[in-house]
Amino acid sequence: MEHLNAPVPDPASAPVPDPATGERRRRLFLLILGAIVVAWLAGQWAYGAHEEREREAAAVRENVSGERVWEAGELTYGHVGKSVDYPMTPPVGGDHDKAWMTCDGTVYTEPVRDENAVHSLEHGAVWITYGTTATPADIEALTARVARTPYTLMSPVPRQSGTVTLSAWGHQLTVGTAADARVEQFISAYVQGPQTPEPGAPCTGGRTAP
Repeated sequence: MEHLNAPVPDPASAPVPDPATGERRRRLFLLILGAIVVAWLAGQWAYGAHEEREREAAAVRENVSGERVWEAGELTYGHVGKSVDYPMTPPVGGDHDKAWMTCDGTVYTEPVRDENAVHSLEHGAVWITYGTTATPADIEALTARVARTPYTLMSPVPRQSGTVTLSAWGHQLTVGTAADARVEQFISAYVQGPQTPEPGAPCTGGRTAP
């Protein structure tokens, strides 16, 4: 029969796989696999760091007794070129000036504009203010604490009712003396804390004149 006379393929004539091509494919596969693993590990680390930061901040906040908290929806974020009638003194958020008060551990000896200080709070600063009942010892202690702490500012607010008030965006605590342990707790919780609307925004290069 005709098919019995068909030529038999010669094994020697079959194409031989190129070892270099196989090695390139293997290396490419390993590179892709390595990139996927690195990306996954980086994501897990970032998520874990964020969760840890949230847990630490929450734990500190739970110990800051007596603070008042405003929900995010209660505070607006607009930039305005006029004075704002804030419902609290000192203000803890709301519309504000487009320029922030420099808050790089900055101590102001005269009152500053609320509208500029609120912008500093938006950047994650803690604003420490003192009223007419603050003693020289209170002012000295607060000045030293602020001067060594980036993302803080301090100024007198004669019209405030409390002796010392600490304000962050949406958070406020009033104490009767700078020696109150809650001063340190509040600063630790809210300097660049999770309440910050614009984390990482600068506290330098802002307005410096009251």
